[in-house]
Amino acid sequence: MHSAETKNTVLVNGEITADISVHDRGLQYGHGLFETIAIKDGELKYWDQHMARLIDGCARLLIKSPDISLLLKEALVLMADVEGKAVLKIIYTSGGEGRGYKSPEKMTPNRILSCSDWPNYPEENFQSGVTVRLCETRLGINSSLAGIKHLNRLEQVLARSEWSDPDIAEGLMLDQQGLLKEATMSNVFFVKDNTLCTPDLTQSGVAGIMRKVVLDQAENLAIRTYIDDFTPADIFQADEVFLTNSLIEIWPIKKILSEETINLTQPKTITTKLINKIREA
Repeated sequence: MHSAETKNTVLVNGEITADISVHDRGLQYGHGLFETIAIKDGELKYWDQHMARLIDGCARLLIKSPDISLLLKEALVLMADVEGKAVLKIIYTSGGEGRGYKSPEKMTPNRILSCSDWPNYPEENFQSGVTVRLCETRLGINSSLAGIKHLNRLEQVLARSEWSDPDIAEGLMLDQQGLLKEATMSNVFFVKDNTLCTPDLTQSGVAGIMRKVVLDQAENLAIRTYIDDFTPADIFQADEVFLTNSLIEIWPIKKILSEETINLTQPKTITTKLINKIREA
C-alpha cells in the first residue's frame, strides 16, 4: 500500500511551528538524539524499542529523559490523518540555555516531532536485493557514543556523499582499524556456515532497532548467531549478506563494489526465513 502525502506538520514542544532557537544545544553542539519510526496502518512500529533506546541515549548524554506518554500523545496527533505508511522523526535536544560546552545546571530539553512521506524504495530492493559499495570514510572509535543515535552524524553524511549512482543503494562503513561496522543508514548481517553474524558495536556504530529484532527472531528460529569483529573479507566470502533498519526492515545484498565486484548469487535461505518471520510478527 502506498501512503498518501502527509501534511508535513512539525511540532516543537507541542506547538505547530518549524522554528527553534539558534541557541539550542542540538544545533550548537549536536547535543541530542533522534529516532526514525515507521508508521504502518495507524501503528507506530517498534515504539517501545525506540523509546528504550532514546532513554538510554539520554542517560549517556546526560540529558533529562523525555515524558514518553507526552511524546506518544504528540506522535498520535501528527499521524491522525496518515493513511498507509509514513515516517515519524523525533529529535530530542538538551535545550538552548547557556553558552559553552558545559551543560547548564537547569536543562530544558526541546522535542521536535515531524511526519513525512514514506520513502519511495524500489520493490526490487526487497525482492532481488541491492548493490552496495565500500566507503572510504571511516567511523571513529568511541565507546561512550557507540550504539546510540546521537545527532552527530557527519561520518555518515560524508560517506553518503561519496556516490551519486542511483543503482547503489547503500555504503558499507569501516572503523579506523578497518573493521566492518555498519552501513550509512543501516546495520549489516551476513551468513556463513549457517551462522548469522553481525559486527560488534561496542566501540562505534548505531545499534539499530531492526538489528535487535533480527537477532531475537533468529533465536526464535534456532539460528546460530555470532557477534564479533569482522573485516570486509568476511562478507566477501559470505553465503548471504543483508542490511536492516526500521524502514527497510531487510534488504538482501546482491552485489558489493570494492576494488573488485563481489556478486552474491547464492540462495538467500536464512535471509528469507527472517524476512518471513518478521512479516508474520
